[in-house]
Amino acid sequence: MADQARTPKEIDELAQLFHSGSVQFVLSVAQLEQLPAADRAECAFIGRSNVGKSSLLNALFGHSGLARVSNTPGRTQQLNFFNFRDNAYLVDVPGYGYAKAPKPAVRDWQEILKDYLRGRTNLRRAFLLIDSRHGIKPNDIEMMKMLDTAAVAYQIVLTKIDKISAAALAQVAADTETKIKKHAAAAPTVLITSSEKSTGIENLRASMRRALYE
Repeated sequence: MADQARTPKEIDELAQLFHSGSVQFVLSVAQLEQLPAADRAECAFIGRSNVGKSSLLNALFGHSGLARVSNTPGRTQQLNFFNFRDNAYLVDVPGYGYAKAPKPAVRDWQEILKDYLRGRTNLRRAFLLIDSRHGIKPNDIEMMKMLDTAAVAYQIVLTKIDKISAAALAQVAADTETKIKKHAAAAPTVLITSSEKSTGIENLRASMRRALYE
């Protein structure tokens, strides 16, 4: 279900790589013309609104102010680029599936996202976040198909696992692994995480490091 357990040495090395000073905000992009040069590897974090993406990014870098946690789902409407160690980009993609968003804005954003995914040759991996309490929903399937079509490698990350029982987690993880077998661009390994408990953070860090540097 998840990557193998890391050794204490590996965990320490990952913590040093992903310390709070290793990432800084660069810019927000509303149009493709504003994209920074594709001169370094990058990875993107994608998920439904209120999936816990901001909290997970904060936990990933031990930086409580990196991505503002908002009680208003769908607030962010731009691609947010972060400079990682001066040799890679991390991209925070706006949440999708928020019913109150205006339909024209949703359509426009979908087109921009499709073009970004298809044309960003330096995008090494997308991490698709799924709320473990709900599992993969129809709009998640739509996103997975978009990633498949764009030939962007992606990995499922289950979030908020501290909010459900061990039995429920085992079931949703099994269901997720079954569904991703139908998607060519999906990695076979599902990551399980809790921002509050820091569960699985070292495995997510390791996966991101491999995508960017190996």
